[in-house]
Amino acid sequence: METITILLNDKQILKLKQTFADNIVSKCPNYALFQIKVEGCTITVYTSKKAVFQGKDANIYAMAFTKDTQFIDQCGSDEVGTGDYFGPVVVCATKVTKENVAFLKKLKVQDSKALNDNDIMDIASKIIPVIPHTILILDNAKYNKVHQTNNLNMIKAKLHNQAYINLSKKTDLTDLKIIDQFCNEESYYNYLKNEPNIIRNIHFETKAENKYLSVACASIIARYAFLDYFDKLSKHYDFNFHKGASSLVDKDIIAFVDRYGKQELYNVAKVHFKNTLVIK
Repeated sequence: METITILLNDKQILKLKQTFADNIVSKCPNYALFQIKVEGCTITVYTSKKAVFQGKDANIYAMAFTKDTQFIDQCGSDEVGTGDYFGPVVVCATKVTKENVAFLKKLKVQDSKALNDNDIMDIASKIIPVIPHTILILDNAKYNKVHQTNNLNMIKAKLHNQAYINLSKKTDLTDLKIIDQFCNEESYYNYLKNEPNIIRNIHFETKAENKYLSVACASIIARYAFLDYFDKLSKHYDFNFHKGASSLVDKDIIAFVDRYGKQELYNVAKVHFKNTLVIK
């Protein structure tokens, strides 16, 4: 079975609905506008304007909507720091329009994980003054506190949602809003059920930083903010923290606790990581 996912505009959604009006089923999945079942393919169109074509003939049905693809103004968000024992969690949301595309492609904007730290600092310094964005930094002390009652995905969901709220105060959000997927759509909104303000109609996609310029920009700016914070943390403690969660980090933990005490670890690290066990 082949699965193809495409983001459609309003005109394409209407065309799809009109073309297959007689094949629309009465029941459809959560967060779906409608679902179509034809021979060899099931087509589900979600509120995020994502259309999922599934079945042996998925490519044939999807082909009509991939011929005229062009850049769509978009907002995107991504997070960094969740896999690092030391340092904060950073989430960034950006807005990219057609006018920005040539500028960003000239800079060879791509996923921050594919760039070294020097590239990140250089590219981020150029796009930050141009691309509308918001940055949220969850420092370690607050992270350790909220993690007692919120799992990591819940924390990320709340940060992404707030990043979009903050961005909406700076600029109009686009219809297409993308999150580099870390959980499914239903779980994401369930995490936010008690939030007073929720940004909806989000498109969730894995490895989105490689497919959407807005997410790539968010990834780069978030990494830039993380590196800047990490550098200041190292200078403040006069300590060479290692990134990640390797055996080098284990050695850092022992040395840091020896110098500053175990309690101070809560201000520089995500203490729920199993790395903390080296001092128990």
